[in-house]
Amino acid sequence: MAVLCAAVTLAGGLVALGQDLYGPRAVAVVVLLVVAGASAVLLVVRGASLPRRVLGGLVHTGGVGIGLAQLVPQEPQAALAITALLSLVVVEVSYFFPAAWVRRHMPALVLLSNGTLLLRGDVHVGYVLAIDAVLLALGLVTSQLAERALGAHRDPLTGLPNRRSSDDRLQALVAAGGTFSVALLDLDHFKEVNDTAGHEAGDRVLLRVARLPARVLPPGAVLARQGGDEFVLLLPGRDGDQAVVDVWRVCDALAGIGLSCGVAQHQPGDTVAQLMRRADGALYAAKSAGRGRVELAAATGTPA
Repeated sequence: MAVLCAAVTLAGGLVALGQDLYGPRAVAVVVLLVVAGASAVLLVVRGASLPRRVLGGLVHTGGVGIGLAQLVPQEPQAALAITALLSLVVVEVSYFFPAAWVRRHMPALVLLSNGTLLLRGDVHVGYVLAIDAVLLALGLVTSQLAERALGAHRDPLTGLPNRRSSDDRLQALVAAGGTFSVALLDLDHFKEVNDTAGHEAGDRVLLRVARLPARVLPPGAVLARQGGDEFVLLLPGRDGDQAVVDVWRVCDALAGIGLSCGVAQHQPGDTVAQLMRRADGALYAAKSAGRGRVELAAATGTPA
């Protein structure tokens, strides 16, 4: 998203270079470029921790900004060139937001953004409708392709990253080096929930874990479902002691759901298999000690 915001800034600047803009028109162009550039910086610095509604607000702001910018240039060709920037917003929305959100918001975003072209009076309505049709088709097709690609890396029930995705991210963390920790979270007595209350009740428990509020986790943390009743929590930049505090915070946020957790800090030279083996050993120790505990694995492979 940050790259696309930066692209809007660059493209908008190139369009502005070809115009003789003075007074309010020049101010409008400057404001548009500043907003797009500031959005790019915000997404680079805080993008991973921003709530969905804030990201959605940035998208709508970009669409409205492009719509207003269409009124700035005197020539209709320049206004249509600015309309091309909307294709970047469409791709951004289609790729980064759920398909249901795209279907709900895309038509209004496109029609409202391009509706300003009709206010100019020098752009034929047929051109506007043709552009809208192409943008809507682009958005829907991109959304479907992104959803299919994402499905290979998402757990179908919870929507969390699956084992394949978490393994890829863990491999990247190991390759990058630096300080990070991994935690395995296992639901206590989950089989009993399925046996006594049914699988739907078990699914509700899994979904509650998946909907853990983002504020509970530190920036950059990744919660994924390994399969069954086991989850993995990747904690970049956190040493073992910090990770234990983070995991206890998760346990407190999921009060009523019993969790046994094993934490391991990455050690220089650790492979993914070695790191996960130590985390699994700590998880086993937590279960053996009575469940409902968080255990930290020592570097030697035994729980601390």
